[in-house]
Amino acid sequence: MAPTQPNIIFIMADDHASKAISCYGAGINSTPNLDRIAEEGIRFDHCYVTNSICTPSRASILTGTYNHVNGVVTLDSKINTRLPNVAKHLRTGGYQTAMIGKWHLGEGREHEPSGFDFWSVVPGQGDYFDPVMIEMGERKTFPGYATDIITDKSIDWMQNRDKEKPFFLMCHHKAPHRSWECDPKHRHLYQEDVKVPETFDDDYKNRAIAAGQAKMKVSTDLTYYDLGLVQPEGGSEVGELLVPGHPTLNQRKIPYHADVTKLRLIDKDTAEVFTFTTQDELRHFKYQRYMKRYLRTIASIDDNVGRMLDYLDSEGREVADNTVIIYTSDQGFFLGDHGWFDKRFMYEESFQMPFVIRYPKRIAAGGVCKEIICNVDFATTFLDLAGLPAPSYMQGRSFTRLLENPTLAEWAPTVAYHRYFMHRDMIHDARAHYGIRNQRYKLIYWYNKGFGLPGTQLGGEEPEWELFDCEKDPLELVNIYHEKENKEVVALMTKELDLKMLEIGDEPEH
Repeated sequence: MAPTQPNIIFIMADDHASKAISCYGAGINSTPNLDRIAEEGIRFDHCYVTNSICTPSRASILTGTYNHVNGVVTLDSKINTRLPNVAKHLRTGGYQTAMIGKWHLGEGREHEPSGFDFWSVVPGQGDYFDPVMIEMGERKTFPGYATDIITDKSIDWMQNRDKEKPFFLMCHHKAPHRSWECDPKHRHLYQEDVKVPETFDDDYKNRAIAAGQAKMKVSTDLTYYDLGLVQPEGGSEVGELLVPGHPTLNQRKIPYHADVTKLRLIDKDTAEVFTFTTQDELRHFKYQRYMKRYLRTIASIDDNVGRMLDYLDSEGREVADNTVIIYTSDQGFFLGDHGWFDKRFMYEESFQMPFVIRYPKRIAAGGVCKEIICNVDFATTFLDLAGLPAPSYMQGRSFTRLLENPTLAEWAPTVAYHRYFMHRDMIHDARAHYGIRNQRYKLIYWYNKGFGLPGTQLGGEEPEWELFDCEKDPLELVNIYHEKENKEVVALMTKELDLKMLEIGDEPEH
């Protein structure tokens, strides 16, 4: 007998920006299978991450709690396997559960996936080719391309499940994480130049000091490894910069201020040589090379999401209609916006997660929801869809009502809260901050503590505030916090922030 509770397939990529899914309308790539989920369900335009870095976001999704509660506050944090999580609650409620792909919440018995009947995960960031996977505690190597392998294993698990029970599958892809290594069959894609973002030449005026100081610039901070280029010998003697604190110390940044006419960049696969006459040419080359590598890795994700959808169709209409399928990313990503790559900031491109969901049994096709949801809300929503109660420790709010009515009037004024708990790191120089966003405004507090040392400041820099009018200034180019006419808005947003901190039990930084 087929289960009455819905199956839930949660597909999550790593660092997949919303604008790199074609249904979001940026026009830089084509993702027909991801678009299909949105076309047959709902696209959320204001889904936000509460801490824009991989490990903390994954912990919040799994536990339904903010990072100061689950203890996973930085990239190096590890989850305690004894913590309650949504998979444990679903399994207690009669679900079969599986976790396949990128885990990134620690290794070993104290940190391995818990609450899952089956798990097979890549250690750390994992490899794009011939990945090692830790499967139920045993290390195994699987030949092939990681995105294909994670999908193969997900489909295999679904084929061999107990079909008398509903299932919950977390399928987590490594792609499109840095260093953006695509399946060789996709190397021919995106030969034409990718559209350059409107803010690519941002000068960071009228913003907090953190914006200009961040070491995430396309022009200066990409490495040879990032762009699939041969790294010459010589280091600083050939104008390169060492990436301080990088886990692989032989990775060096491509020079930018050296004599560009003497620079020869060589493709590590084809041996093609690239030369330049101006710094602008070099900068344009870096952007195009970065974007094309990034988008090619996404092509494989789209192909494999198509395979998942085809598998569901092969199970028959009854199963497909009773299956929730979600696609999202662990956070957003800068695709040259403000001249950056990477994430870590509360600025919109990093803050916004893509989120598309299909559930034919309950969701009408073609919906668009502009209400605010966040990753802490996912766990309570899964439980609500399964008809199970959310435990009292979970801090998220189920948004199942929005699935049936995407323009639900009484949902507003929901706010999304974000806190970047990791102090400034040496590699990216991304400074610590937290804040709040509602439908109109975003308030950010940069408390500027440095290198994780309690009570220290960066060169005597004082904390800073930013306020953006997201309606009038969606690109977040002008900080209006100090303008006299915004005193009331500042007071209102500051109160909203204080109340949110109180609600979730977080402690303000000073």
